[in-house]
Amino acid sequence: MNFNIIGYLIYLGITTFIILKVGKICYKNGNIYVADLIPNHADICQRINQVLLLAYYLLNIGYCAMTLISWKKIISSTQVIETICTKTAVIIFIISILHYLNILIITKYVEKLIHNN
Repeated sequence: MNFNIIGYLIYLGITTFIILKVGKICYKNGNIYVADLIPNHADICQRINQVLLLAYYLLNIGYCAMTLISWKKIISSTQVIETICTKTAVIIFIISILHYLNILIITKYVEKLIHNN
């Protein structure tokens, strides 16, 4: 039995679910947040949020797929679980950092625009 293939499939399933779920939540709530930062420009806010969502999906799903090459040979079911948990934790950590960086960057940019006007 090839434990790596089993691990890959479980890992990609879990991380894809997490990425899609978090992306949907951030997109929904991000529209409100961006609209509040840039009032009276709903169309621009919607487009900004769509670009952020697309970049989020591409970056995270691409990273998840790329990490598969770094896996060592898995020889037991215990090692499958440990590897999946470790790799999934890294993805969750990266998602949270990206989320806060996006909020920080957007907030600083809008503050800069407000102070310049």
